[in-house]
Amino acid sequence: MSVLSGKKIVLGISGGIAAYKTAILVRLFIKAGAEVKVIMTPASKDFVTPLTLSTLSKNPVFSTFYNEEDENEQWNNHVELGLWADFMVIAPATANTLSKMANGNCDNLLIATYLSAKCPVYFAPAMDLDMYKHESTINSFQKLKDFGNIMIPAESGELASGLSGEGRMAEPENIISFIENDIQSKLPLRGKKILITAGPTYEAIDPVRFIGNHSTGKMGFDIANEASKLGAEVILISGPTNQKVKYPVQLVNVVSAQEMYDECHQYFNEVDVAICAAAVADYKPKVVADQKIKKSDAEFSIELEKTKDILASLGKLKRNQFLIGFALETENEIENAKLKIQKKNLDLIVLNSLNDEGAGFGKPTNKITFIDKNFNIEPRELKSKELVAEDILEKVVLSFNN
Repeated sequence: MSVLSGKKIVLGISGGIAAYKTAILVRLFIKAGAEVKVIMTPASKDFVTPLTLSTLSKNPVFSTFYNEEDENEQWNNHVELGLWADFMVIAPATANTLSKMANGNCDNLLIATYLSAKCPVYFAPAMDLDMYKHESTINSFQKLKDFGNIMIPAESGELASGLSGEGRMAEPENIISFIENDIQSKLPLRGKKILITAGPTYEAIDPVRFIGNHSTGKMGFDIANEASKLGAEVILISGPTNQKVKYPVQLVNVVSAQEMYDECHQYFNEVDVAICAAAVADYKPKVVADQKIKKSDAEFSIELEKTKDILASLGKLKRNQFLIGFALETENEIENAKLKIQKKNLDLIVLNSLNDEGAGFGKPTNKITFIDKNFNIEPRELKSKELVAEDILEKVVLSFNN
């Protein structure tokens, strides 16, 4: 899965012959899983049609601030477009457009959107070789780089003038590769391996019945998705759940606490971080019936025995791993969480209280308190579990920077 999957991209097209290649570029962005909105300069429509690009992008193509032929036409909000984008890509970027970008000469919708954008901006120059090497163009390149924009170098080859040399816009496939590699190189968890547990465990009573809990696994899956998005190699060990991964994740499905214990121990020595978000059963039936237990007596009892404590066992094995546990409490929350940190040799605990509205199993939100191994307490407000996952991974990133 591409790092562009799920990203919102504004593609700016200026008026050079290389604009004909942007149909392929849009197709490749869509194939990578991105959503694309296209802004064209008026001159670029001489080389590729808005109809082609709107068909491929499945979005309207923008070119002017409003349609002069329709007095009821809405204003095309350049600020909204700039804020919508995760990335802006200007390809081809002609000498004229580059100069406008560098000097703030805002005379069309593309430049207005560029000046409003808060996201990373990539530009792929395209022009004849003498223009490419001209001092004014080189000055534009440098100014844009100084602004923090990222240049996708032009390639050498046959040019529209009939000459051959540097100035040819990078091929669409190479633009995609350049952007993917650049994004990956800047991801804060690139090169890190993270083990995450999620969901409930089911402890069998007989072939059809089990002891379980109400965990949906959402919190653990959200953490796994966020960790992958930040560049980590993720191993997600999950009990039974309907949750799905959205990013590249190695998913290991288990059912019982013992299976989760075994899988955690198989991978723990090779990871940099372990985040144990699963709601693992504390007890399991001592004897599991081979056949379905028939309903007979008015009363029925099951003898239970403790399951192995996965988090405590990982704490004993810990060398340099950053180990995070979860605590779901109903009383004496802070005190119980602190005891858990000590007993299980944790670096950080994520405390949930069932007394907090919006927290707990089966909810799209969570309200957590971070407590680190030095007992620093950091309560957070109620948030979606996706945002809580971002907060947790922010702590992981900080652990590597300290």
